[in-house]
Amino acid sequence: MRVFVVTAALGALIFLGLPVLIVVPMSFSGAETLAFPPPSWSLQWYESLFASPIWIEAGRNSLMLAGASSSIALIIGTLGAYAIVRGRFRGTRVFEANLIAPMVVPQIITAVALYIAFARAGILGTFGGLILGHVVLVTPYIVLVMMMAIRSFDERVEQVAVTLGASRRQVLTGIVLPNVVPSALAAWIFAFVLSFDEVVVTLFISGTHLTIPKRMFNELLIQVNPTITAVATLLILFNILALLLLVAVTGGKKFTP
Repeated sequence: MRVFVVTAALGALIFLGLPVLIVVPMSFSGAETLAFPPPSWSLQWYESLFASPIWIEAGRNSLMLAGASSSIALIIGTLGAYAIVRGRFRGTRVFEANLIAPMVVPQIITAVALYIAFARAGILGTFGGLILGHVVLVTPYIVLVMMMAIRSFDERVEQVAVTLGASRRQVLTGIVLPNVVPSALAAWIFAFVLSFDEVVVTLFISGTHLTIPKRMFNELLIQVNPTITAVATLLILFNILALLLLVAVTGGKKFTP
């Protein structure tokens, strides 16, 4: 039985990693079209990528978008998580459900809803609206991570601070937040990666603003440009580095968003 489980696990890993084993070598191909195995080796597709102002603009937009949305979501998600865990008010479960809902609802439904709402608000196609849409998407993940972090922090420490005259704001900023910094950093990294890779909602509300995933989608609709393999390889590297940073921040502890 153990041999069967190990074999099945290895087979699943190979199956999941097969696209990587194909895409990465193809990105270094010297051929003029997609070819595997590569007939020769070259950095031509990376040169084409970094020489393209459109791809550079898309990369810059993706970084700005992911950084802004994950930072705003971290503030909202942390405050929301603290209210849920430590709050003593009616409707806590409803409040929690509203914060978590974007993670449960299919993204296409969220995208259509945001499209209609932003069109009526006059922010459809603006970069600010795009940031707001990504905040809606990534906040639930931050809420879940920070809820676990706050629950693991001994509430009696906060109670002692309150009895000594500290306000709720002082307790949150001076006691709770310094003790959940690793979890907050992990949540931010996770939200950053999610926002950076998001494409469905972005296609609906971004207007003329380009991001890396949107640019890749548009390229694949027109033609299969081998430059895509270089972009995909860099995205794979980016996600691996983000995962390693996440492990370093959490100290190797189990991280379950």
